[in-house]
Amino acid sequence: MLAEYVLTELSRPDGPAGPGSGLPLNRRLYEALRRALLDGRLGPGDRLPSSRELAQDLRLSRNTVVAALEQLGAEGYLVSRVGSGTYVHDQLPRVRAGTRPPPRADAAHLPGLSARGQGLVQHHSARDLEIQPFTPGAADFSAFPVALWQRLQNRHWRAARPEMLDYTTSGGYGPLRRAVADHLRVSRHVRLEPEQVLITTGTQQSLELCARLLADVGDTVWMEDPGYWGAIKAFTACGLRLHPVPVDDEGWAPPPASAPAPRLIYVTPSHQYPTGAVMSLARRHALLARAAEANAWVLEDDYDSEFRFDSAPIASLAGLDDDGRVCYLGTFSKVLYPGVKLGYLVVPRAWIEAFRQAHYDLHRPGQLPLQAALAEFIEMGHFATALRRTRQTYAERRARLLQALAPVLSLPGVQITGAAQGLHLCLRLPPALDDRAIAATLAAEGISVRPLSAYALARQDLRGLLIGYGYAQPALIAPCAQRIVAVVQQALG
Repeated sequence: MLAEYVLTELSRPDGPAGPGSGLPLNRRLYEALRRALLDGRLGPGDRLPSSRELAQDLRLSRNTVVAALEQLGAEGYLVSRVGSGTYVHDQLPRVRAGTRPPPRADAAHLPGLSARGQGLVQHHSARDLEIQPFTPGAADFSAFPVALWQRLQNRHWRAARPEMLDYTTSGGYGPLRRAVADHLRVSRHVRLEPEQVLITTGTQQSLELCARLLADVGDTVWMEDPGYWGAIKAFTACGLRLHPVPVDDEGWAPPPASAPAPRLIYVTPSHQYPTGAVMSLARRHALLARAAEANAWVLEDDYDSEFRFDSAPIASLAGLDDDGRVCYLGTFSKVLYPGVKLGYLVVPRAWIEAFRQAHYDLHRPGQLPLQAALAEFIEMGHFATALRRTRQTYAERRARLLQALAPVLSLPGVQITGAAQGLHLCLRLPPALDDRAIAATLAAEGISVRPLSAYALARQDLRGLLIGYGYAQPALIAPCAQRIVAVVQQALG
C-alpha cells in the first residue's frame, strides 16, 4: 500500500513530488513519504519496510531511498531502532487515513495576507524566469575568474581583524566605497564623494531603503509603465501607491499636470526595463524639473548601463542633478555574478547620516571581508578587465541574435527596440497578437522569453517578447531565434 501511494505521488505532474517539481529524485521521494505520513498512511509507531524493500518496490536505487529516509529521520518523522528497523515517530499526530490538506489557494487570494501582501504576489517574480537560452536579465558568469576571486577572499579572511567580522555602521568598507566613487565619476559622470556611497546587498535593498526613508505609507511613486517587477514589489511592500507613467521611444514621458503629485519618481533612464528605451536629454531635464516642482525624489536605477555596444555609455541622470534630488542605484551582479549580493546606493550629501543609521538599524550590514576582496579586485584592475571581456562576449551574442531575428522584421508591425545596450532586446509585436500565448509556446520548447504585456501596469497596447542574450550559448542562438521567428510568423498567419 505504501509503495503504491508513493508511486502515485511521484507521478503526479502537479504535486510537490512530481516530475514537474524540478527537485532531485531523493527530494521528491522525501516529499512523497512525508505526505504519506501526514496523510495517515502510516501511523505513530508503525514500522516501515526496509530501505532495500522500498528500493525494490519503488524501482529506485537504494542510495536514493536511504537519503530520503535519513532526511525524514533528521526532521523527526522517523526513528531507527537498532536491530529492529525504522518506525514512525510516536509523537507524530495521527491523521485520518485518506485525507489530504486542502488544495493550495491562488497565491493572490490567500486568506490572512495583508493588502500589501496581496499586491506583492499579484505580479510575476524572478521565480518565473527559469534560466534557459533567452531568459531576460540573466548574465553568463561562467567565465568569472573564480580562482583569483577565491585567492583574494582567502587573503582577507586570513588577515581579518575582529572588527571586520562585526556589523558596519559606516555604510560599508571604506576602500570599496572609494573604489565605487572613483568608478562612477569616470564611467557615469556622477558627482559624488565616497561618503555618499552605501554598500547594500543589491538594487532591491537599495530600493527598499529609499522607499522607507523618503516616503510614507500611501504616498505616490511615479512608476514607468511598463516597468521593472522588482521595483513594483519593493514599493508595494512599503505601502506606496503606484502611478503608471507611459514609456515611449524617448523613455519616461512626462505626465500631465493633473497627475497625482509624486513623493518618489523611479526611472531606468540608461536602458529602460523592459523596453530598452534610452531617455533623451530633454526628457532628463524635464524629469528633474518636475521633481523639483513637486518636491519629489528621483530614484535612478542605472540598469545595464555598463553594456552599451554602439557608443560610449550615456551620462547618468545623477550627473545632471544640481539640487541633490537623485539617489543613484547600481549593482555588481551582472559583471561579477548574482550570488555576490553586493550593490551600491549613492545618496545626496544631506542624507548621509540618516541613511547610514537606517541601513544599520534595518539591515545590520556586514560582509566586510567580502567587500574588502571586491575593493582589491577593483583597485587591481580586474573589474575593468572583467567588464571589457563580458561586454565583448555579450556584443558578439547580440550580433548573432540580431542576424538570426532579421527575417521577422519584414513582418507587419514587428520591430526591435533596446538592442543598443543591455543584456536583452525587445521584439515588439502588433497589439492584436497574444504575446503571452507566444511565450508559452516557446517555453514548452525550452526557449524562455517574457511577454512584454506582463510588465504593464495600466497599458493595454503592449505586445512583444523580451529576449535575453546574456545567458545564451552561441551555438544555440541561431536555432532558438529561428524558432521564435517561426512562431511569430505562425501567429501572424
